[in-house]
Amino acid sequence: MTVLALAALLGGCAVGPDYVRPAMDLPQAYKEQGPWKVAAPRLADDRQRWWEAYGDPILNDLVTQANAANQTIQQAAAQYRQAQATAAVARASLWPTVGAQAGATRAQTNTNGVQRLADNYTVGLNASWEADLWGRIRRGAEAGDANAEASAASLAAARLAIQATLAQNYLQLRVTDLQKDLYRRTVAAYTRSLQLTSHQYEAGTALRSDVAQAETQLRSAQAQLIDLDATRNQLEHAIAMLIGKAPAAFSLAPLPAAEASDSAMDANAQRLQASLPQMPAGLPSDLLERRPDIANAERLAAAANANIGVARAAYFPTLTLSTSGGYNNASFANLFNTPGRVWSLGAALAETLFDGGARSARNDAALAAYDAAAAQYKQTVLAGLQDVEDNLSTLRVLDQESAVQAQAVKSAQLAERLALSQYQAGTVTYLSVVTTQATSLTNQRSAVTLLGRQLVASVALIKATGGGWQVGQIDPANAQAPMAAR
Repeated sequence: MTVLALAALLGGCAVGPDYVRPAMDLPQAYKEQGPWKVAAPRLADDRQRWWEAYGDPILNDLVTQANAANQTIQQAAAQYRQAQATAAVARASLWPTVGAQAGATRAQTNTNGVQRLADNYTVGLNASWEADLWGRIRRGAEAGDANAEASAASLAAARLAIQATLAQNYLQLRVTDLQKDLYRRTVAAYTRSLQLTSHQYEAGTALRSDVAQAETQLRSAQAQLIDLDATRNQLEHAIAMLIGKAPAAFSLAPLPAAEASDSAMDANAQRLQASLPQMPAGLPSDLLERRPDIANAERLAAAANANIGVARAAYFPTLTLSTSGGYNNASFANLFNTPGRVWSLGAALAETLFDGGARSARNDAALAAYDAAAAQYKQTVLAGLQDVEDNLSTLRVLDQESAVQAQAVKSAQLAERLALSQYQAGTVTYLSVVTTQATSLTNQRSAVTLLGRQLVASVALIKATGGGWQVGQIDPANAQAPMAAR
């Protein structure tokens, strides 16, 4: 009872500063407000399944595969389990250590020339406990818990990064499909133009140069169509790696080809455009709870703060309580008789008197480590704010640009149709047709490229705001080792 009372009395004493999250002067709102309307915060629903907001079942399936098989996520999960085990080791030091021993010896002794052969049997229990007078063990357990929480945030950050990269690659691949479809229809249109100029040349109403220009334009479009295959293949290979597969074992079917009409490209673009999710802007202070990399940096600062207490506790003596009890007898048959009973109870107080400044150096190192961790936390917060602002600005600018570009596409398509009609009527040269067709193709491809940039930027914004992740939402079950590895 005396020992328990002493432990309770000293339990509230722990040297070193109590942790307070490093203060940050955060703005009340973002500089960039973004182009969207206020939307229901669906991104945090169903354990951060933010990618479902894009409404693409293939993307949903790919992200599910990545969550289960991506090796970067598996590595982060293993590191999280390791950090949990390390924290459990630190907490175990708060409890007594209990052991058992049993032994049997046979020895020959020589006393005053008299030799004696004897047996000896022992059995017993022993226990020891370091009284955490100054909080060294508690601070170590505090640091271990903070490191485990930091590792949990690292796992969430790794998962979010893989999900975002996969979503961006997939959406870029689909935009590449749109571009390929645009070039396929362009090749078909240019083929008809070449046939038209060839017939008119044969009839003597067109120049040979018109045929050459039409053929040059056709071959150039065919070459650009082929070049898009390289981009699509690389994106497909990147997706395969992200979901834990070899590129040879994975393929994605292209989007269905659109009908050969001027509005076909617009229809495809509008279908993808409708998949752009509405995202709530949130507040700058939300990043402290929503971004896993910020949570990781903050927990590392907490661990560094606890390590200051560990370093300072070394200046004070350590008190170790120990006890043992058992039986010792020369006869195994009489081992557990009362005369063979032995016991001991003691306490040991130890203090370092001189260490050449080692403790002072360790304390200075712990203080410097905390200052570095606090600075890293603040820098991570600032980087997070910049990340959000960058993507808000990008989305706002792209939204305005895409509206103007859509008007440019309509004007270019009208100019192309008029120039072709005028050429057929013999009022303009074929150079006018070539120029307007090239302008129309450039503007249509720019519109599709803008759509891809909007999709990629929307994913980047979701990632920048934490993807719906919240501090404390990490599920330890998600960090379990794969069944194949057990």
